[in-house]
Amino acid sequence: MNIDFTGRKILVSGSTSGIGFATAKGFLQAGAHVVINGRSQDSVDNALQRLGALAANATGFAGDLGSESGYQKLVAEHRNFDVVINNLGIFNPQDFFETPDSEWQRFFDINVMSGVRLSRAYAQGMVERKWGRIVFISSESALNIPADMIHYGFTKTAQLAISRGLAKRLAGTGVTVNSVLPGPTLSEGVAEMLRPAVESSGDSLEKVAADFVNAHRGSSIIRRAASVEEVANMIIYVSSEQASATTGAALRVDGGVIDSIV
Repeated sequence: MNIDFTGRKILVSGSTSGIGFATAKGFLQAGAHVVINGRSQDSVDNALQRLGALAANATGFAGDLGSESGYQKLVAEHRNFDVVINNLGIFNPQDFFETPDSEWQRFFDINVMSGVRLSRAYAQGMVERKWGRIVFISSESALNIPADMIHYGFTKTAQLAISRGLAKRLAGTGVTVNSVLPGPTLSEGVAEMLRPAVESSGDSLEKVAADFVNAHRGSSIIRRAASVEEVANMIIYVSSEQASATTGAALRVDGGVIDSIV
């Protein structure tokens, strides 16, 4: 299978690190022009530097797409995209009884409304061109709501509802809308969370991550954390021409954590 994005312009929100960065890099390797997004100019510049020669086909955009002002700035600078990857998101464990209204609203604005705004801004242009892809990066936590991050799980479930509904709204247009559900993934953020355990145990990051998965996601079938590249592979495929019959789907890259056959 030859996945080729030559001539396609792609936005990956929140793409200066983690799954977003790996996805942007994969699109660039497949010939796309990619807009790299982060909240600060420093983070965007650093990401472009890390891309090396691939950065020649990338454009940086510094702006908080979880805010109305950041969204308006993006739309003013970039009128159209062929593919929009709604990857921007935050997570933070916090007990339900200690999570204030402001934190619920912050998670909703960043994890949910960023994708709503971007999809609303760019889907109609895709429809006019009779081709486009919108992908929401959800999580296995959309189905396995974590007791210590109920506010996070709520936003990930909301993404599934929006993705499915928007796919139906765009039926027959040539524009597909899907969600990708990663499980435990060894991103920079997770690596930082596990760093104290790595330092105290002397074990490798991969070993500590696998131990974490087995302790906290006991239903995992692969028995380890996925790499960011493994998740990016699914995102890139579902955004491709070859995935034209896949829409309204919730595609799991969770290592089998969700204990379901469908």
